Amino acid sequence: MNAQVSTAANPAGHQRLVLDEKAIGEAAKSLDEGAVTPSYGPWRDDVVKLLNDALATELVCVLRYKRHYFTANGVSSPKIAEEFLVHANAESAHADRIAERIVQLGGEPDFAPNHLLDRSHASYDESTDLQAMVRANLVAERIAVETYRQMINLIGDKDPTTRRMLEDILSDEEEHADELKDWLGH
Repeated sequence: MNAQVSTAANPAGHQRLVLDEKAIGEAAKSLDEGAVTPSYGPWRDDVVKLLNDALATELVCVLRYKRHYFTANGVSSPKIAEEFLVHANAESAHADRIAERIVQLGGEPDFAPNHLLDRSHASYDESTDLQAMVRANLVAERIAVETYRQMINLIGDKDPTTRRMLEDILSDEEEHADELKDWLGH
């Protein structure tokens, strides 16, 4: 984000915060941009690309978890399969939030099925063994955790709204990874 707040010395020599009135005036001019003001600078397109890749990852995770939910079998399978469904629904909610943010930023969410695996950071999995399913999902969650951490660091203060959304999703992904780790060996 461009520096919209600057400091200026007051008569006592102390620094004070001063808004950039020119930037505020510029923000009011382009109504077609909705919430996207000029202060987003050149990062908006990069943020939209990062988000579209995250969207693809979440959608691939939904598909993987759904497949595992429907195909899990074994003594522990009902409880673990139930957890797979919970995670699939959470990943779907993440995808919805990401798609909504892409639109808010003036981008277009890419739901094209033939693009998903190319852009996803996690892979699809067709395991039939319950423990292999748990492992594959744990790997995917760990990938998501690292991906979201890197995105949060890259975005920094360039887009606080997106950063907060990603931090919230990261918290869910960390919780999923912990739950899956607990299922290993069951």
